[in-house]
Amino acid sequence: MGRSQVNVGIIGCGLIGKKRADALGRGRLVACVDRDLSRAKLVAGRTDARVSTDWRSVIEAPDVDIVVIATAHDTLAELTLAAVTAGKHVLVEKPAARSAAELEPVAAEVARRGAIVRVGFNHRYHRAFRKAREIVDSGALGPLMFVRARYGHGGRIGYEKEWRSVAPISGGGELIDQGMHLIDLARWFLGDFTRVSGTAKTYFWKTDVDDNAFLMLETAQQQVAWLHASSTEWKNTFSMEIYGRDGKLHIDGLGGSYGVERLTWYRMLPEMGPPETSAWEFPMADDSWGAELAALYEDIEAKRPAQPGIPDALAALRVVRTIYEESGHAHHP
Repeated sequence: MGRSQVNVGIIGCGLIGKKRADALGRGRLVACVDRDLSRAKLVAGRTDARVSTDWRSVIEAPDVDIVVIATAHDTLAELTLAAVTAGKHVLVEKPAARSAAELEPVAAEVARRGAIVRVGFNHRYHRAFRKAREIVDSGALGPLMFVRARYGHGGRIGYEKEWRSVAPISGGGELIDQGMHLIDLARWFLGDFTRVSGTAKTYFWKTDVDDNAFLMLETAQQQVAWLHASSTEWKNTFSMEIYGRDGKLHIDGLGGSYGVERLTWYRMLPEMGPPETSAWEFPMADDSWGAELAALYEDIEAKRPAQPGIPDALAALRVVRTIYEESGHAHHP
């Protein structure tokens, strides 16, 4: 691909598809597909991108280098497999499938072909998390001990009737939605989880999917992630604390209704007591969508596997599967 312009086709032109189209950087939008043609036209905007209701028109197009898949959960795996088989590079939104079982054939094909498939765990690219990763990688926190995190929103009128609340389409509720981000971020810092426990509950919304999930995950080194994802959080909340032997990082807010994105670093002093504190605020526009796509372009040029990729999604979905099985939520495909 070199440094030349890369051609992108988008399948699924809802809110996330529009965010992807607006953050292409040096990418050129050449095709937009949605079941609702008017949404495809809206995302195409004033570009000369082709619009269609047929996803095959993107995957089979010879001028498309990258396929962005931003559909509902029930078609993510099918479309990713088709795009990989057609020789395309892919960015598929999380969770990449409704279940680990559904994603496993995709993972096998991606590995067999050496395909470059990035999964849209977008939160890794927020400014606060990029800075947190830099601090952790520097060793300044010392060995990591545990992670504690909460992520929640309060839904909206009619939320129980939206596709995310329909089990055959979504594969689950809040756990497979926002919970996937928490699992991925915790695993990004701590590594693979060898012990998984928790529960998924339906407290408020009249659906057959969960609206709250509580997880305790443990690595082989006995590091613990304690996570709570909720769609009964009446004030939208994001909070993640990363604890090391020598200090703590706290990321809170994601912008918008979640409040200003912040990173606070608490350094433990030799004499202990009150820590030395540094803080960063990121009130500017969210650049994570563009940073994520730029990373995909670099993956393609370097011919390296994308991270986060299908193996990361599969690892997170296996955690989800265990929690749903323990909770009696056996509806996921």
